[in-house]
Amino acid sequence: MKDLKLNSIGFIGTGNMGSAMIKGIIRSRVAGPESIWIYDQSRSKMEQLNNELGVLMANSAEEVVHKCSIIVPAVKPAFIGSVMSEIRSALKSHHIILSIAAGVTINQLKELTQNKCYIIRTMPNTPALVGEGMTAVCKDPSVPDEYMNAACNILKSFGKVEFVTENQIHAATAISGSSPAYAFLFIEALADGGVMMGLSREQSYKMAAQALLGSAKMVLETGKHPGDLKDMVCSPSGTTIEAVASLENDGFRGAVINAVKVCAQKSIAMGDKNNEKS
Repeated sequence: MKDLKLNSIGFIGTGNMGSAMIKGIIRSRVAGPESIWIYDQSRSKMEQLNNELGVLMANSAEEVVHKCSIIVPAVKPAFIGSVMSEIRSALKSHHIILSIAAGVTINQLKELTQNKCYIIRTMPNTPALVGEGMTAVCKDPSVPDEYMNAACNILKSFGKVEFVTENQIHAATAISGSSPAYAFLFIEALADGGVMMGLSREQSYKMAAQALLGSAKMVLETGKHPGDLKDMVCSPSGTTIEAVASLENDGFRGAVINAVKVCAQKSIAMGDKNNEKS
């Protein structure tokens, strides 16, 4: 473990998810910008993060590996193979690959790296940007506890961590990795309703977003069943139960469940496609 620098983190790719993780890590002070290396094919993206955060820019993906012990290939799943090919020769036994690629299995990553280092598969989400991320982690038995703990300390720096089996990662993608988009859609719809009923756009977004934030905290902090919390708001013959009845009549619950299902199925299909390629 003497070679494992817990605050030495490298990102290959600086898209939405990678940038959110970087900003979350720096915001929580788990690692300073001077300990974070980035590489992206887009020089302008790197320079933007360098100017904004002070992170260090590498000239290649391989240089990131030489500089850091924990490597996050934050690229689209289709590009994982080419990134691994580029960095494979530089990987050593003390390295950790912290994968966030949907549909790319641990075994596939082990093959791509020729078993040179440890692999940890995760599915984070973009609220990492504000320290409220949710990351599902596949706990591979081959990874020593100290390495897993080092990775989880990073992930916990911008939110919560939940261990899942690799078979469960598709469901985790659907209700955690992708669900911020559903929440944003709901907030936008709530705000549209507020505007329709006479509130300003600014007021509507603020009130809708704060209501969801508070509701989520109630679920997490009270330990009560969401149905019980819903019932607390629904007074007999009141306004809320009318709105709930309208949502039920319009298939709200079924639409959400189906969204989770199709998202998970897409994740499974992506994994199957990757299996065919390997």
